[in-house]
Amino acid sequence: MPHDNTTTDRPTFVTHLECSLTGERYPADQIHGLSRSGRPLLVRYDLAALRAAVTPDDLRTRPADFWRYREFLPVRKTANIVSLGEVMTPLMPLPRSSKGTGEVLVKDESRLPTGSFKARGLCLAVSMAKELGLKRLALPTNGNAGAAMAAYAVRAGMEAFVFCPDDTPTVNVREIAAQGAHVWMVNGLINDCGKIVAGGKEPMGWFDCSTLKEPYRIEGKKTMGLELAEQFGWRLPDVIFYPTGGGTGLIGMWKAFQELQEIGWISGPLPRMVAVQATGCAPIVKAFDAGAEFAELWPNAHTVAAGIRVPVAVGDFLMLRALRESNGFAIAVDDASILQARDEVSHHDGLLMSPEGAATYAAYQHSLRDGRIQPDDTVVLFNCASGLKYELPPMERRLDCTRPIDYAQLAAT
Repeated sequence: MPHDNTTTDRPTFVTHLECSLTGERYPADQIHGLSRSGRPLLVRYDLAALRAAVTPDDLRTRPADFWRYREFLPVRKTANIVSLGEVMTPLMPLPRSSKGTGEVLVKDESRLPTGSFKARGLCLAVSMAKELGLKRLALPTNGNAGAAMAAYAVRAGMEAFVFCPDDTPTVNVREIAAQGAHVWMVNGLINDCGKIVAGGKEPMGWFDCSTLKEPYRIEGKKTMGLELAEQFGWRLPDVIFYPTGGGTGLIGMWKAFQELQEIGWISGPLPRMVAVQATGCAPIVKAFDAGAEFAELWPNAHTVAAGIRVPVAVGDFLMLRALRESNGFAIAVDDASILQARDEVSHHDGLLMSPEGAATYAAYQHSLRDGRIQPDDTVVLFNCASGLKYELPPMERRLDCTRPIDYAQLAAT
């Protein structure tokens, strides 16, 4: 639904920004990157005033998009909202794949603009960039974040500069270029691309939109938690499995749950948060198992799930904090399990998950077997992107229409 593009102020309750490590306060409505300690900034709200201004019943008459939660978001002027039609994504059951267990639901983020959950964070980041007067943005990406930033930036009339590892899925790189961004492939990993972005800030005058290096992608990803709470009738599932690279969504959801709890909108326990990584790139799993506060750089990172191939994350301690506060855990699954999970869900339930999304189903299966998840738990898995954005197995069976067709053989192949 189109938004009212007037210049009227929107109801927002932002009070300040806060260093996630030290608690140091920063003024709102100014351009910020990381805090002085080099850590992510978190947006803080006057939650008492928010609670007095809006109730869950007020949401019932609003459009089914994530701007229905406008009081929980930082954009002050409606004219600065940069929208591509962000929908409230569905919860899809897996009745055949999960037969014999508790309720297993997939939050299918592939329905969002540019086909992935990166639209949430970049929609807010670009909207706030517009509000703050920025004109040129840059980003390192494994694919989907770059596509989202390119689309929202061109919608806002901004320049976008995007840097991808050489082995980023081709469809992602072409999508970024097709959306009008300046895009390059780089002979390195996403952290190497990040160094290029950081090095270009002064000579190019761009703003660094890297994961957690600006404050507002978290607020966009927070809407996943707000939607889940509303979809569950202001209670929450027992467990959430989240594909974890930079971890913005895991951090954002945990922030949403804490805010909702503080204003009294949700009842019952908060969900156990599970960070899902690949065995070829599992820095958060290693740090969690070691009881560490920060994660070490993962060497020689590799996995078919490109979106979670993040060797080092500036928000590592925030992810680990959320896992421990929620009594959750971190788990790594191998590439064979990821691809098998993708095939199982698509063959049984008709949902073609991205490799990152399929990793959550593989992790759920592993966790059932090792007892960390109980069969009667209500579980939400996040499918973060459309499976159509990734290379699929070849299909080479052919028929010769000039020869007789052996129909009995068709069902056997």
